[in-house]
Amino acid sequence: MEHHVDVLIIGAGISGIGAAVHLQQSCPKLSFKILERRSNIGGTWDLFRYPGIRSDSDMSTLSYQFYPWLKSQTLADGQSIQDYLEEVVDHYNLSTLIEFEKQVKAANYDTQSKYWRLHVENNKQQVETWQARFMISCTGYYNYDQGYLPNFPQQDNFQGQLIHPQHWPADLNYQNKKVVVIGSGATAVTLVPALAKSGARHVTLLQRSPSYVAKVSAQDSTYQLLHQHLSATWAYRFVRGRNILLQRIIFQMAESMPKLTKRLLLQSVEQELQGKVDMRHFTPNYSPWDQRLCAVPEGDLFQVLREGEASIVTDHIDHFTPSGIQLRSGEHLDADLIISATGLQIQLLGGLQLTIDHQPVNLGEKMLYQGVLLSDVPNFALMIGYSNASWTLKVDIAAQYVCRLLKYMHKHHHKEVVAHTDVQQRTQQGIMGKLSSGYLQRATDIMPKQGKRLPWRISHNYLLDKFILKYVSFRDKNLSFRD
Repeated sequence: MEHHVDVLIIGAGISGIGAAVHLQQSCPKLSFKILERRSNIGGTWDLFRYPGIRSDSDMSTLSYQFYPWLKSQTLADGQSIQDYLEEVVDHYNLSTLIEFEKQVKAANYDTQSKYWRLHVENNKQQVETWQARFMISCTGYYNYDQGYLPNFPQQDNFQGQLIHPQHWPADLNYQNKKVVVIGSGATAVTLVPALAKSGARHVTLLQRSPSYVAKVSAQDSTYQLLHQHLSATWAYRFVRGRNILLQRIIFQMAESMPKLTKRLLLQSVEQELQGKVDMRHFTPNYSPWDQRLCAVPEGDLFQVLREGEASIVTDHIDHFTPSGIQLRSGEHLDADLIISATGLQIQLLGGLQLTIDHQPVNLGEKMLYQGVLLSDVPNFALMIGYSNASWTLKVDIAAQYVCRLLKYMHKHHHKEVVAHTDVQQRTQQGIMGKLSSGYLQRATDIMPKQGKRLPWRISHNYLLDKFILKYVSFRDKNLSFRD
């Protein structure tokens, strides 16, 4: 049996749900479906279940502008975000448009018929065939099946439990246990206070090198004040605009004045630690925003470190032992449970095999036109968020751009659009910009590349992108249309 739609959205996370709403509102004449490999919506927020899971972006910008987050929380826990996404799906009656437990295994574009033909595996391991004129990939950028777990020396010697937070066991008992969390990113700094405050005997954060960590308020006092005099919607609009500008100012400051930015960040941390923790554990050897900054609500990480409920160690692992981890310095960390918060494995398109006339597409050789259209691939949009701001900001305006493009094609009776690669524009830098995070460095070969300048250069600048994607003409030498 074959299924036919005008547009197929792959993935029912933040990107896919947002794209569906925009299609529904802007392109009502087009039929579309969302294919979701899991049994629920939410993507990241349905997958990750570790203690303390929360956003690392403020909710005024992580939420959709068309469905405001009308609460004072600055950062929200994972379940609250999942509940919010379910509200959006219910509000816009999207449930009948989502096909669950449908994994796209392969997608081939036929240049003669100008259709995508997809091989989709359902929950009974049966193969279905779907056809669509246009395809939007909203699968995120990491492997949902497996996180990055290094092969630690002699790890099989460890007699306790070693887990990755991406697949947190529902029945995991860490009560009164000594826990070591390996890592220094957002997941690690979230886990440590959550475990320390919920029954672990002691939690040790083991990091190879420090990250920038900043305290943020759990509640937005500006929103609370404005809400006393304005409607929740208007309070949200003000806070959202302020946060967008503030994010940009902080990033530009980090870019133009890295030494000053570093000094201010470290001074803030020093105040929080109150002399009870060595600052070397929070002093990175790179400039701010070379990697994402880790936000901690109400300084919860600093609090558990000050109070001795947790400790932090900066060192290298020599090998695992039956009772813990032996460090190169000679120190031994006793552990009943080791959590490897060591990051993600990059995987674009959910692992599907993408071909044109049955010839494989090499993503590592491609670029993104206007940060949205995959070069030399007809009728295909790739939704990728920002590295220096909320993910939703980018994918939301990208979805609006795709809708505008589809309406343009319908008006002019075009069946196909292709953004042609200008190879002289291509650099070796990936689409996530200059971020030096390990998980991105490991994926350099498989990520589309940056161009030297617009429209192939991804700016990671919401204000600029919003203007361009809303107003840029489709009459562009880089674009070709076919009827």
